[in-house]
Amino acid sequence: MHILIVDDEPVIRKGISKMAERYVPAFAKVTTAGNGQAALEQIRMMEPDIVLTDIRMPKLDGLELCRILHEEFPQIKTVVISGYNDFSYAQRCVNYGVKHYLLKPVTKTDVHEALDRLVKKQPAGYIAPSRYMEWIELMEQHIWSLQTNELLELSERWREYCLSANLSLAQLKELLFDYSEMLLKRFRARNFTPSPDLSFQQAGTVKDALDAFEAGLLGIRDGLASMRSGNFRDPMEEAKSYIDSKLSEEITLDQVASMVGLTPTYFSSLFKKITHETFVKYRINRRIDRSKELLAVPHIRIVDIASEVGYDDYPHFTKTFKKLVGVTPSEYRASLGIK
Repeated sequence: MHILIVDDEPVIRKGISKMAERYVPAFAKVTTAGNGQAALEQIRMMEPDIVLTDIRMPKLDGLELCRILHEEFPQIKTVVISGYNDFSYAQRCVNYGVKHYLLKPVTKTDVHEALDRLVKKQPAGYIAPSRYMEWIELMEQHIWSLQTNELLELSERWREYCLSANLSLAQLKELLFDYSEMLLKRFRARNFTPSPDLSFQQAGTVKDALDAFEAGLLGIRDGLASMRSGNFRDPMEEAKSYIDSKLSEEITLDQVASMVGLTPTYFSSLFKKITHETFVKYRINRRIDRSKELLAVPHIRIVDIASEVGYDDYPHFTKTFKKLVGVTPSEYRASLGIK
């Protein structure tokens, strides 16, 4: 099981984290977040089983966090921590499925007793539908992009999640079969028909079934790589080339993601990981780089250069250029000896 501790005070956050780490049976993961917004980002990346959150925090308070969890992740168990003066405020969380409150200052006994109640109620053999679909989408994207390291990391997280759900071998086999069918259906929609590997159905243990399933995922990846026979163009390189060719146009992240066959969320995350820039930041930098090239051509008017790189608002172009380059476009051109 995975527990997330959310508190904006580092000392309190670390103390509660230590208390959770000493709980028996031990959690597979104990992670922390310094505010509600950071917590929500973590939850959407790797859904925890339990969230223990302070009620008053910057950016996104505990009440709003509980509301979002209740709507999007109803299976997550939530514990709210509040000061004495905030307790009536914290009780509003009852509308969001929160049944456990801890009053500051919390002790190890307080935390462990709350966890006892939650862990004992944790249903066996339950896989959250939202998490189920998230795994399928991410694995499809990792395989399609031939991102082997990311695929293996995700497979390990999937393994941990299945184990924490206490699935029986029969339940796991049924889950993996349904999962495989949905994954294969998605690839067929992309005009790629991999050979299904259902060897996990003959496994004698949960571990063997998960091992066989992971091997099947790698087999799909290998089959895709073989089919492409070295003609595969990296989606990020393809995306960058497309953006570079459309600097004068207001293309969207969704458009570029669709062009390379990835979902917007996955594309955004992968693009930033590979380029170390967001989609928006990359496009702005390329526009300015291109404008610097054009400024070296004497006969092109600066106002026309602005339009050529996608800035119909000339003052906005000048402001952006100076912010990134340190001088205005006319000053930059003058530094090249062009009047």
